[in-house]
Amino acid sequence: MKKLLFLLLISSLSFAQNANRKFESFKEVNNTLEINTSEGQYIIKAYSEKIVETSFIPKGETFNPNSQAVVLAPKTGISKIIETPSFIHLYTKGILVSVQKSPFQIFYGKGNQMFLSEKNGYSKKENAEVIDFNLDSSEMIYGGGARVLGMNRRGNRLQLYNRASYGYETRADLMNFCIPMVLSSKMYAVHFDNSAIGYLDLDSKKENTLAYETISGRKTYQVIVGDSWTDLISNYTDLTGKQPLPARWTLGNFSSRFGYHSQEEVEKTIKKFEDDQIPVDAVILDLYWFGKEMKGTMGNLDWEKETFPNPEKMMADLNAKGIKTVLITEPFVLTTSKKWQEAVDKKVVATDKNGNPFTYDFYFGNTGIIDIFKPEGKDWFWNIYKRLINQGVGGLWGDLGEPEVFPSEALTAGGKSDEIHNVYGHNWAKLIADGYKKDFPNQRPFILMRAGYSGSQRFGMMPWSGDVSRSWGGLQSQTEISLQMGMQGMAYMHSDLGGFAGDYFDNELYLRWLQYGVFQPIFRPHAQEEVASEVARKDIITKAKAKKLVELRYQLLPYNYTLAFENSQKGTPLMRPLFFEEPNNTKLLTVCETYLWGNDFLVTPITKSGVTSTSVYFPKNNNWFDFYSDEEQLAGTTSTITVVEDHIPVFVRGGAFIPMIKTIQNTSKYSLDNFDLHYYFDAKTTQSSGKLYNDDGKTANAFEKGAFEVLNFNGNTNGKTVVVKLSSEVGKNFPSSDKNVSFIVHNIKAKSVTGNGKTIAFKTVKNNIEIPVSWKKGTAMEIKIQL
Repeated sequence: MKKLLFLLLISSLSFAQNANRKFESFKEVNNTLEINTSEGQYIIKAYSEKIVETSFIPKGETFNPNSQAVVLAPKTGISKIIETPSFIHLYTKGILVSVQKSPFQIFYGKGNQMFLSEKNGYSKKENAEVIDFNLDSSEMIYGGGARVLGMNRRGNRLQLYNRASYGYETRADLMNFCIPMVLSSKMYAVHFDNSAIGYLDLDSKKENTLAYETISGRKTYQVIVGDSWTDLISNYTDLTGKQPLPARWTLGNFSSRFGYHSQEEVEKTIKKFEDDQIPVDAVILDLYWFGKEMKGTMGNLDWEKETFPNPEKMMADLNAKGIKTVLITEPFVLTTSKKWQEAVDKKVVATDKNGNPFTYDFYFGNTGIIDIFKPEGKDWFWNIYKRLINQGVGGLWGDLGEPEVFPSEALTAGGKSDEIHNVYGHNWAKLIADGYKKDFPNQRPFILMRAGYSGSQRFGMMPWSGDVSRSWGGLQSQTEISLQMGMQGMAYMHSDLGGFAGDYFDNELYLRWLQYGVFQPIFRPHAQEEVASEVARKDIITKAKAKKLVELRYQLLPYNYTLAFENSQKGTPLMRPLFFEEPNNTKLLTVCETYLWGNDFLVTPITKSGVTSTSVYFPKNNNWFDFYSDEEQLAGTTSTITVVEDHIPVFVRGGAFIPMIKTIQNTSKYSLDNFDLHYYFDAKTTQSSGKLYNDDGKTANAFEKGAFEVLNFNGNTNGKTVVVKLSSEVGKNFPSSDKNVSFIVHNIKAKSVTGNGKTIAFKTVKNNIEIPVSWKKGTAMEIKIQL
């Protein structure tokens, strides 16, 4: 402690805060530090041992305690406050806040180092309110939402105003998700807890300054630390909410395009999937389900009966085949729509300053927008959804929710347009999630959304990266977006596979995008009508190649569903940057061309045409094995990898357990009564473990209800013998079954194999052995392999 205080005191000589701000007094109130200064009051409190919140209330203002992002309740008894002649300190086991009395300044530290300090702190400049900080000259900065700027976003001034970037490729300064949060390569994060529009300045003037600028609202921010990257993100998602486990079908293949014009077209498309035995779990209907024309019909929010004469039967027939129907909806009600007068009469649209419906023109027509902050608007919108779900709808798509066009003059029950613009999509997802909890409490919602905010993941939001160009440049940007958003809590960020915008036709691009899609959160080919997006509508050669990718996606369901479960428990991203693996390797801090899919896959998408080789770095903790050939790559090396047509470079961590199944037509056929368990033996990795999570794939809160099982795998080797132990944890409300496991050990030659002491006959295939294992429910297995 003394050492840390000394370091803080020395550091403060370099950074003087606002010279006009004079310390006056402090007091402790319910584990909260309240500091009075000449310009206002600071409130500092700990949410956990690794999260502290600082709020500034200028004189003459009243503190607003309401947060759109935070759901964690501050813990009591975890912090202590002490005073010295020069400082007041609030500290926990994990973080320290030191407030220097004169000159007044606030510092944040962990261990024996300061990692952040306020510069001027709060100040008011022209039409903006600013909170700024000192940055270390060497640290890299991530965050700010979905952007295409390169992994290190330092040097940019980022607008915080959710807005679509149509047809973007390799740079997009502003996109659909503006999250007021930064993460530093020094492994801390700062979340600015205010939803109004503004800017994040990430040292754009090269003055080692981080600044948050806003038009109005809370002057509150949280500082979060972690012992590792996964710990940091777990702490942030403790603060803002964990993503609920999605239904298993959401990890399957989607039939989607802009758009299906009729019931007949939907049924014929699904029949093509069936005829070609291409797995599919859902069909997504774009705006033609409620109108024959693109313009003039938005806001009908009901079936166009001329083109969809019997939607209930259509959805019932699809559901009987295990295929869900997902409908697009928008928050705009056009004045030409069938529901405009009802919306006006029920006063559910945003208003002007005189209280009249606020209307304006945009691409689709003259419109109003639903006031989802008004209880009547929220209820009106949800009752429409409730009716559709009762008809058979299995998932909901919220489009244009930035909102796409939302003039500053519009007023809502939640505030002025610019005050709530960035949380419109967030609250839209919330009203759907809340509606499901109330009216369909056992059903896991699917909420596909184009815009959101800090903490939107807790509503089960599935974000996508917007209207990306159907081009190689569009593909090149996708890993950066998903990796960055996963670090910001939004682990299911994904792209329109194949690209959306434009009429560029390139089967090589399409297949490379789908090859990447196998190893990213949601597998959803989608595009404008000029070029078919569905696998089933491709030419014979392309379709055959794409079908194998869809089949691999389904074979990996046990692994992928376990990733989803881990995310629901810890907030861990599904896609992870390489620096998660080696946080002290500065060369990896800007890498997004290669990433980790879960803990055990290393993936390098091919994002340029005609590539025949690529360079891949293999993290140092394990050796790595080619997923397709088993060829070994040594830990900590960089190799030139030959690139082939039918897959991208994918490697498996030495010691990993990868559970897989045989291909199924959709997830309604999913079962673990028979599955394959691949174990990648690696002499360097003497101990390893893995697990497989299982439940019915659809019941909300199945884990919390005890309706689950977890299969655990542990491997040990001493160079002469490999011992693998299989055990299970079964919830009290889960009907577990016996398992027939094909246990496939890679890169090994065995003399003998026993299971619980009894000899097992095994088969040798090249450098692998295949061991049939009959695993009785409720028992443990020990498999011993003599080398």
